[in-house]
Amino acid sequence: MVVTAAAVTASLGDDLAGVWERLLAGESGIAPVTRFSTEAYGSQLAACIPGLKTPAGASLLEPLLERLLGDLPSLPEGCTLITATTKGAIDRLEGWCRGRAGRGLGGALPQNLGTLVAHRLGLDRPGMNLSAACASSTIAVAKGAARIAAGRAEAVLIVCADLVSEFVYSGFSALQALDPRPCRPFDRDRRGLCLGEGGAALLLMSESRCRAEGRPILGRLLGWGVANDAHHITAPARDGCGLVQAVEEALRVAGLPASVVAAINAHGTGTVYNDLMELTAFRTLFGERPLPLHSVKG
Repeated sequence: MVVTAAAVTASLGDDLAGVWERLLAGESGIAPVTRFSTEAYGSQLAACIPGLKTPAGASLLEPLLERLLGDLPSLPEGCTLITATTKGAIDRLEGWCRGRAGRGLGGALPQNLGTLVAHRLGLDRPGMNLSAACASSTIAVAKGAARIAAGRAEAVLIVCADLVSEFVYSGFSALQALDPRPCRPFDRDRRGLCLGEGGAALLLMSESRCRAEGRPILGRLLGWGVANDAHHITAPARDGCGLVQAVEEALRVAGLPASVVAAINAHGTGTVYNDLMELTAFRTLFGERPLPLHSVKG
């Protein structure tokens, strides 16, 4: 499997090169929320996309997708679509509940993301949508890769997007999971996470199809793994058993030993128990070997 095209929109910008440069410079997109009142919540911060606006009754998901999908190249014939979102156009539900005019509640369902993307790109079918909380996009990539590996597809477009909405913000505040300061993954004084919004797209192809069409190769996807520790509805198992199982599966699919892993891009939420769980799992997997470890959530 190769990655032959990629796109992003986030609080740090709308192009890959610009976002990467700002990350390397240590810049943060976390700022005070102006979209709704945060007075009743445990934080006033989030990473929102600047200037994201939409007509009354529509969802902010629509202009987000316009920004995200504008830079994608032409898609291969027969390309399969997989989308991923936690809550999709949940801001439509908020407007409906508060008596504002809207286009109906059907558009607020997570699977509507596939319909929006398919319509925008002129695809025949919306494909499948994954909604698995913070793991949604990663599982979507795994699903796409598995389809190519099984010979069920030669090209899969993965499109992932979520919004900072008051519905989601109030939920994380109720869980006491928000840091009143910009979040600090793996810091000993960490107090929680900061919500953010954005979108990402990856075009996965079999290497043979990619080379036949003369497309660039940005990277390769060697292995993937998915697991569930079935421990608690929001809290991870302290021993990291689910993460250990997922990583071991990814290494098995790739046919690689743990010793070849050179760096880790962690989930790194900044919450006390998730960060501790990840460190525990990584010690189980890699021992005390020092590995570069980071999270972009800060």
